[in-house]
Amino acid sequence: MKKCKYLENPIDTLKVDESILDILLNNNVFKIKDLWELNRANLKDMDLTDNQIKLISIKMQLLGIDINKKRY
Repeated sequence: MKKCKYLENPIDTLKVDESILDILLNNNVFKIKDLWELNRANLKDMDLTDNQIKLISIKMQLLGIDINKKRY
């Protein structure tokens, strides 16, 4: 499987809202790889809303990846 060049980038590379970024950083999600290894249930446990999770998913899909270790 082809390695994604974005996985080691800082989480702020996704350019999500500051409120989402704060929640992720407070839950020790510092790199895109940390987020990529999670699933929706993990994100819900961090108190992210469905809309916030959807926004994260869209931003990741634009990089060719998705939560729960999916690549496109």
